[in-house]
Amino acid sequence: MELLETKIRQEGRVKGQGILKVDSFLNHQLDVALFEEMGKAFAKRFAGEEVNKILTIETSGIAIATSTARYFDYCPVVFGKKYVSLNLDDEIYSSDVYSYTKQQAYKIMVSKKYLSTTDRILIIDDFLANGKAVEALIDLIEQAGATLIGVGIAIEKGFQDGGTLIRQKGIPLESLAIVDEMSEEKGIIFRDQSGKK
Repeated sequence: MELLETKIRQEGRVKGQGILKVDSFLNHQLDVALFEEMGKAFAKRFAGEEVNKILTIETSGIAIATSTARYFDYCPVVFGKKYVSLNLDDEIYSSDVYSYTKQQAYKIMVSKKYLSTTDRILIIDDFLANGKAVEALIDLIEQAGATLIGVGIAIEKGFQDGGTLIRQKGIPLESLAIVDEMSEEKGIIFRDQSGKK
């Protein structure tokens, strides 16, 4: 997606150890117009799939998922909670995640009443690096007996193995921008996806 790649080039900052800071528009301050365009792009890439629910993880995936949901008839967005709270139901699906960015493990939880066997679920998230968050979301979908339609990612780090692992499982994965290489010296190099819708 050219608009997203341009924004990354203009405002993204590469930090050591494979970290791409895009907090000025994606995961701290939000560029709402860009999010709407990302939602449209995901809708085109998953057109005709009869998605009736979108699943993500708090916090950064929620805004992208919500922008995407409007293009799937305003379907519900469900997010995996990272923290136990008093208002979380007793009956939950849960899965473990290891965060590359935070270098720590945590559990995500979703109330059983929000995922069911009739759901056709599209996973949406902001970043894909080693694929652990997506694997945990897939695990929740499998626990619920729901149908996974595919995975939509804003920015994929193509130099890490998450995307390869998911695609090898035969899961449709659509990333709006794939960063194949990045460094403070060379900048950011994107994979050519000119053949995408």
